[in-house]
Amino acid sequence: MRLPLFLLAVLLPLTAAAQQTAAPAPVAYVLTVDSADLSGWAVEMRIPDAPETMRLVMAAHPEYDDAFRRFVRDFTAESRGGAAEVVREDSAVWRVRSPGGEVTVRYRVGVPPGEEGFRGAWVPFLTPTGGLTGGPHAFMYVLGREQAPARVELRLPPGWDVATALPRDGSARRFAAPDVATLLDSPVLIGNLRRWRFEEGGVPHHVAYWPLPDAVPFDTAALVEALHGIVREGREMFRGLPYGEYFFLMVDGAYGGLEHASSTTLGAPSTELAGDWSEFLLSAAHEYFHVWNLMRLRPANWGGLTHLPPARTRELWWSEGVTMYYADLLLRRAGLVQTSRLEALAADLERYLDSPAITAVSPEEAGWISEAGGAAGDLGDHYLQGELAGTVLDLVIRDSTGGARTLDDVMRAMLAAHPPGRGYTGGDIERTAGQVCGCDLSAFFTRHIRGAQPLDFAPAMRRLGLAPRVRMQPVVDAQGRPQADLRVWPVESPGGNPPRLIVADPRSAWARAGLRTGDLVASINGTAVDSRRAFFTAARALRVGDRVRVEAVRDGQPVTAEFVMEGYEERKLAFEDLPSVTPQQRAARARWLAAAP
Repeated sequence: MRLPLFLLAVLLPLTAAAQQTAAPAPVAYVLTVDSADLSGWAVEMRIPDAPETMRLVMAAHPEYDDAFRRFVRDFTAESRGGAAEVVREDSAVWRVRSPGGEVTVRYRVGVPPGEEGFRGAWVPFLTPTGGLTGGPHAFMYVLGREQAPARVELRLPPGWDVATALPRDGSARRFAAPDVATLLDSPVLIGNLRRWRFEEGGVPHHVAYWPLPDAVPFDTAALVEALHGIVREGREMFRGLPYGEYFFLMVDGAYGGLEHASSTTLGAPSTELAGDWSEFLLSAAHEYFHVWNLMRLRPANWGGLTHLPPARTRELWWSEGVTMYYADLLLRRAGLVQTSRLEALAADLERYLDSPAITAVSPEEAGWISEAGGAAGDLGDHYLQGELAGTVLDLVIRDSTGGARTLDDVMRAMLAAHPPGRGYTGGDIERTAGQVCGCDLSAFFTRHIRGAQPLDFAPAMRRLGLAPRVRMQPVVDAQGRPQADLRVWPVESPGGNPPRLIVADPRSAWARAGLRTGDLVASINGTAVDSRRAFFTAARALRVGDRVRVEAVRDGQPVTAEFVMEGYEERKLAFEDLPSVTPQQRAARARWLAAAP
């Protein structure tokens, strides 16, 4: 319906005024670190147009919800219009009642004691020379005002530097975020930092490194060039970069990494960087590839801003496992990997075929099951399963299209069809891959993605003129002595409890002794186990023939397991030429080995 011009002249200003009134005012945060008290940080939060009743919440990260709400204390609120009442409604929810108007909230977040030299790169910490803060571990938000912009001021010890993807707001310690999601997705590395910079496609990239006081020297120029190579290959694959600036936030004495839309935190032990970089670079490439596959291309109903328990998804085999596939591929395309692609695939297949869970848990189900859920051997590994499924899909697509298309085309098509805010399902992956391939992939997805039928690599490798050959062999050390069966894994437990056990192989000595996934390990041979490090120290001291006594807790009840440590066998796999290899197979093999797109 068209309106008369005079009505438009009246209504348009009113509409603009209404929109201007509806826009939430910026929330101002001040985060203070006092060098005299490094037990945590103080946060002041000023809400200029607070309603009479509002709820402040701490967000839960979709992957690493370490429940930092446990460490909030000294929560107070005051209003210009009078007194403010505070009630903690839930573990992550504080209700504030006041006359309305401007309300100032103050609270302190304590930093739990971490294990020296063994900290997840995403875990906040403070030391006399710096730390990691920001994100959901520092900033609360007003429930229902997720679109409110934020202004952040950092008050830090003199001389401390700051590195974060938050846009600067007029000074080196003032920042701005257009909404809460951006604020909470931007961790802040602070302290005595070392910094480098490079550009790719006209976009600035920053590398910030927090070193331990006794950090080992390493080749920083070569490391920054390697990160540049990863970025360059990502840009080449996706034909552009989806951000205006990017930060690699590297932490000495830590492990692992965590992706963000415009940054990543990475564990970067200087002792490791002074030697073999392979694990660090694989982690860096993995977290960086998440810029596209997870931060922009997201599973339906996964992620997003919430203080509720994180949602689960059956598509982690794609967002995590296929990202593992591309982490290796980016490194190869950048010339940063020395081992051949066949050697790497053989090693992955050995782990895959030696895992009983692959016949019980599909890739979709492996991503759904919680890390400590299920019985021994029933957990699966969506990282490994997804990486190998991506390998097979790529080989099928290459073969069906005569090498004209690859899994790269599927990834780009998925990203185009499912931009941020529009999640995808497993059916979307199957449909898009089939369209790129020009073939029917329904049987593959039914059997090997939704079902737990193990992947058969013989047909896939036949396309390259190769056949896999498997044999069993004892696991021995450098002197040829049988290695102790350590096919278990500890996971940190919240609340200061002993580590939880992951018993992924029911054939292991630990499983046959009656231990199960989820058991809390209290001691090994009388030595207390109060951390992952303590478990590793005790377990790695065991030798074949030793008597082992494990004290554990299961469902609140004590459990004792006794056994004699044994050796074990593992599968070894190699690829051999088929009896008659065609020129077409050799050409396809050469292209695949070169990681050509």
